[in-house]
Amino acid sequence: MVDSKLFYTTTFLIGIGIVMSYSLATYVAYLYHYSHFHFLVRQSLSAFIGIILMWGLSKLDADKNFKRIGLLIFLCSMILMIGMHFLPQTFVSTAGGAKRWIRLPMISLAPSELFKIGFVYFLAWSFSRKFAHNVQLSIKDEIKIFIPYLALFFVAVILIAILQNDLGQVILLALTLGVMLLFAGGSLRLLGVIFLGTISTALIAILTSPHRILRIKSWWATAQDSVLALLPNNWAENLRISGLPEPYQIYHATNAISSGGFFGSGLGEGFIKLGFLSDVHTDIILAGIAEELGFVGLFMIVMIYAYLLVRILRIANRTINKTYYLFCVGIALLIGFSLIINAFGVSGITPVKGIAVPFLSYGGSSMIANCIAIGLVLSISKQADMNTP
Repeated sequence: MVDSKLFYTTTFLIGIGIVMSYSLATYVAYLYHYSHFHFLVRQSLSAFIGIILMWGLSKLDADKNFKRIGLLIFLCSMILMIGMHFLPQTFVSTAGGAKRWIRLPMISLAPSELFKIGFVYFLAWSFSRKFAHNVQLSIKDEIKIFIPYLALFFVAVILIAILQNDLGQVILLALTLGVMLLFAGGSLRLLGVIFLGTISTALIAILTSPHRILRIKSWWATAQDSVLALLPNNWAENLRISGLPEPYQIYHATNAISSGGFFGSGLGEGFIKLGFLSDVHTDIILAGIAEELGFVGLFMIVMIYAYLLVRILRIANRTINKTYYLFCVGIALLIGFSLIINAFGVSGITPVKGIAVPFLSYGGSSMIANCIAIGLVLSISKQADMNTP
């Protein structure tokens, strides 16, 4: 049987996201002269499509359809990411001068959101054939095996970090790749090599991009007092930098979290959305939730995510098919890392990365892609039941 608890938990999170998008997008709707229900209708439409896809995929036989669907998502998303850079400006939307969305009726499609699902599928399918827990390989042999995956990752770096100017998604993919490799049977030595390579690539990407350097400086303006307080005074003074740009996003996001207190100001009563931060209903939604629902509301949402991840990992643990197992682990990692990266950025622990919160942040592409991922996990859950005594 399908894991109905996972389905209903996901649907419940989607419902929370719709309510919060409606509440937090009030000022944006007013500013751009949209209908008061503009964002509610669009997010509800994306949710409806996503839930239907999730339900439909859950009904499929994974043994017959999983490979075809996973491969289709992987190839189509890759083609779309490449192809959208050749489309006329009227068919694409941009952010920071980079093309990220293909315009469709009612919604815009971000191919990178679908690519993350296809990327996890490809890794699950390939890792299940290349690595085995009971086979000991030398670090040289492991690196030889890993070279094709490294090439794929660098393609993702070019398509996403360079052409779309979105380093956050690449960091998410790198974390998912590394942890999936461990679950597949790769060694810690190989993971260490990958980690060093990823850090080097990230540093190059940051140092060659003025806006990323500015974002790091903006984050350090907020974090330096807390970090330097742990060091001796003479060290702290040498490391302290003055005249940094005002950390606008982090400053107002942390203020919203602080003003929410334990129980929050109440649904619809928050102030952060009233022009202090643009588009609170998207990447900064956790700050808006913390202000309106308080620590209690935010804690309950985190617990719902924890339960959702536990359901996915239980399905992974109950299947004997290694591809299914790794895919479920990969989807859990994508959702979990997305939540953590976003929460760390909003709270000022790390620089803001622009990663959406799955099922909560406004955006049709993220919603539909994550629903497709859960739908595939639900189809696997039927096989897990069949394969488990």
